[in-house]
Amino acid sequence: MKTLEPTLLWNYFHDITQIPRPSKKEEKVIAFLENFSKTHQLDYKKDKSGNILISKPATPGYEKSKAVILQAHMDMVCEKNSDVSFNFDTDAIQYYIDGDWVKARGTTLGGDNGIGMAMMLAVLTSDEVQHPAIECLFTVDEETGLTGAFALENNFLKGEVLINLDSEDDGVIFIGCAGGIDTTATLPYTEEPAPAGYFAFTVSVKGLKGGHSGDDINKGLGNANKILNRYLWTVNKQTDLRLHSFDGGNLRNAIPREANAVVSVPYSEKENVRVMLNQFIAEIELELGETEPTIQITLESEQLPTTAVDKKTSDALLNALYACPHGVIAMSRDMPGLVETSTNLASIKMKPGNNILITTSQRSSVESSKYDIANQVEAALTLAGATATHGDGYPGWKPNLKSSVLTVAQTAYKTLFNETPGIRAIHAGLECGLFLEKYQHLDMISIGPQMYGVHSPDERLSISSTQKCWKWLVEILKNS
Repeated sequence: MKTLEPTLLWNYFHDITQIPRPSKKEEKVIAFLENFSKTHQLDYKKDKSGNILISKPATPGYEKSKAVILQAHMDMVCEKNSDVSFNFDTDAIQYYIDGDWVKARGTTLGGDNGIGMAMMLAVLTSDEVQHPAIECLFTVDEETGLTGAFALENNFLKGEVLINLDSEDDGVIFIGCAGGIDTTATLPYTEEPAPAGYFAFTVSVKGLKGGHSGDDINKGLGNANKILNRYLWTVNKQTDLRLHSFDGGNLRNAIPREANAVVSVPYSEKENVRVMLNQFIAEIELELGETEPTIQITLESEQLPTTAVDKKTSDALLNALYACPHGVIAMSRDMPGLVETSTNLASIKMKPGNNILITTSQRSSVESSKYDIANQVEAALTLAGATATHGDGYPGWKPNLKSSVLTVAQTAYKTLFNETPGIRAIHAGLECGLFLEKYQHLDMISIGPQMYGVHSPDERLSISSTQKCWKWLVEILKNS
């Protein structure tokens, strides 16, 4: 990576990949940023949540220009393939270059939002970039709670223009984003002795692409939880299925790629469940073959566990998961192609104390619709006897087509590439909505290089697009 141009930018991205930075565990990257500031004799401050603000004076001739805030988040989504041995708390990301792409070996890369951080560090240390006074805001825990953005103090920032560097589409300026809310449900169960004479087996769904629960929700990707439950529900309709365990998905903001369950049926149904699985696989491949060509659904025999989830609860769970919505709920009528409202059935886990925890995430650019879909999810899960709760949620960012920095960014792109950039809102949670709540004067846009598969081990970052985005950012600052 250190041979790539611009050297300064890629060196910093390399450094960032070597620092463990899971959400809520950003201590090491915070220390890195503090040492960086001291080494380069730059003013910095840290708030109570761990947000870091590093400042750099304007270059000559830009002293009277409006100060610009560059912003990215420190944390990364920590997802890995099940067959990969990796500790996100201690291990450096093992990246490699494949043509125009930077990828990681079996884990998320952390290009989201490490490349944004690297651009900011490059601006702070470059002697060639012309710019107004710069404030670089590095926020904590964007991925799991927007904690840093929520905690941002009213007088922490002085700038009037904010450029968020957390977007993932080449040549696109984002001017709005969806708001979101999480809904979790706890379903208690009792253990009962596993019935004798039953055939136990593990059903696994894997090989799905996964991806971002907002930005990728419209791509028709498979949800491992929904697929697995669909098969179990079908089997349960035809025979006495007993549930021993269910483990699917991990993160609320990632479409689940893998799920497995240990179940049992009367031994006389052993061959029938295999036949049903073959039929089911054919159905799923017909439905998802184009979008999920590597899906694997397998059945392996198991030793019969000693206990099972009580029958009443397991039936209720399978019904609730089948009824629980997932995917696109509504498309925007104002911006063609933009998802307005969606929901993600993210995770199902067996927890200590005989509880099943179901985690979901809802998004919408319409506040009332955000709460409506969250309530639909709650209704489906409470019908099963679960207790559902909603998180605090976060606001969306309403587009401003009269934005001055939008005009600057458009002109800069045309000047550099002789093309007109796209203008979009994104169906994902950016921190911008929270910034705007506290700093209502801010003029904001969001840009970034091309990335695919974020929040999954398939994450990849385009080298050429990163180089292009860097030139664009430099031109925007030059003309601000």
